[in-house]
Amino acid sequence: MYVQPVLPASAAFGAPVADSTGEVAEELIAEMREATERLRGVFEVRWEFHTHVGDPYSGLVSVADQLKADAVVVGASEQAGHRIVGSVAIRLVKAGRWPVTVVP
Repeated sequence: MYVQPVLPASAAFGAPVADSTGEVAEELIAEMREATERLRGVFEVRWEFHTHVGDPYSGLVSVADQLKADAVVVGASEQAGHRIVGSVAIRLVKAGRWPVTVVP
């Protein structure tokens, strides 16, 4: 799952936000395909890739609900401000709707 951020301030300055976030999504898909191919014959990995535009927390909740996810795995935030406001991972844990694993 990749949540494409909405960055209206960048768009106001002419930055091609949609293009760059779309490129990130395409790169992630390519990496997953390569990893799956390396594992072929050892492990059979079934995966799906979903994108959502907007707030990461809302996007993850929406897709996890839609897919009836058994668990959610997210990366730990490296932004200092999240210690005050709360990271996406902390918000997901507090929601208590699924087991959440936070990876560094």
